[in-house]
Amino acid sequence: MKLPGQDAIARQAGENLVTRRVKLPRRVVDRPVRQVGKRLLMALGVLVLTTFIVWIDRSGYHDNADSALDLLDAVYYATVTLSTTGYGDIVPYSDSARLTNILLVTPLRLLFLIILVGTTLEVLTERTREEWRLKRWKANLRDHTVVVGFGTKGRSAIQTLCATGLKKEQVVIVDPSAKVVEAANAEGFVGVIGDATRSDVLLRAELQKARQIVIATQRDDTAVLVALTARQLNRGAKIVAAVREEENAPLLRQSGADAVITSASAAGRLLGLSVLSPSAGTVMEDLIQQGSGLDIVERPVKKSEVGRGVRETEDLTVSVLRGHRLLAYDDVRASPLQLTDRLITIVRAGGAASEGVAE
Repeated sequence: MKLPGQDAIARQAGENLVTRRVKLPRRVVDRPVRQVGKRLLMALGVLVLTTFIVWIDRSGYHDNADSALDLLDAVYYATVTLSTTGYGDIVPYSDSARLTNILLVTPLRLLFLIILVGTTLEVLTERTREEWRLKRWKANLRDHTVVVGFGTKGRSAIQTLCATGLKKEQVVIVDPSAKVVEAANAEGFVGVIGDATRSDVLLRAELQKARQIVIATQRDDTAVLVALTARQLNRGAKIVAAVREEENAPLLRQSGADAVITSASAAGRLLGLSVLSPSAGTVMEDLIQQGSGLDIVERPVKKSEVGRGVRETEDLTVSVLRGHRLLAYDDVRASPLQLTDRLITIVRAGGAASEGVAE
């Protein structure tokens, strides 16, 4: 099996894999072009208003060139006054013109400068503000979930996790495509642009502090490399990966994945079950779609259930997790239940027992 250094999606034209950076979700603000356009319109409005004020009181101004003040002279005077150039060739000499300059033109000049300086400062401080947000994000990030690949599988996995109570702030997307990361940002997720088979990219996602890792790449060989790198950086995190071909599942487990889902085989089994019984297929699809109808969840044994049989639990229990052993509901070793056991149960969506999934 070939082991390329990057995912197939990274080969799309126009993508820059050299730039591996963290992109935080943008706050709801206008685009830079729109912001500059608004400020230009405001500045133009101030200029027009100043010209109008000078034109109304034009008899109180003196032009060294020809004494008379026309519309062009009024625009010229407003421009050099607002920009604080002040050549002195046109000056107010009447009391009314000077009073107008004090009460109206001077405040408009200050407003004009604030608009220009504000635009400049915003451009200069944008980088500093983003770096500050990034440092604060890194400092507060703990026990989060890293999702490698934001395609159909990655999105579905995140939807399921969020349906069980995981906050968007606790999810970090890693993908080699800048456009994909921008789409993740638009949905409120933090994204890291880069090849997830590289340790420096995963470190930017703070993977060493992550609690669980979801690998949903487009290629099985890429998933193997990502699992190897992730396990090397974080020995205690739960790693769940998806593969297309079932023959690659053992290799992925050897690479450090705790659970491997074969997407093609799972879809094929669901298709076969739906052919035999459409209703059974509908129930299975409902079970794997978290947050609606019936949910299958993992939860701890309650104190009131300790010592009872599997069939005596409050929910419909299908398996018992005891240590590293998964016991079926009809296994004689499953009963009686122990306090350290965890139950795989089927509950109604939104039930109290669903808390076990988000742990």
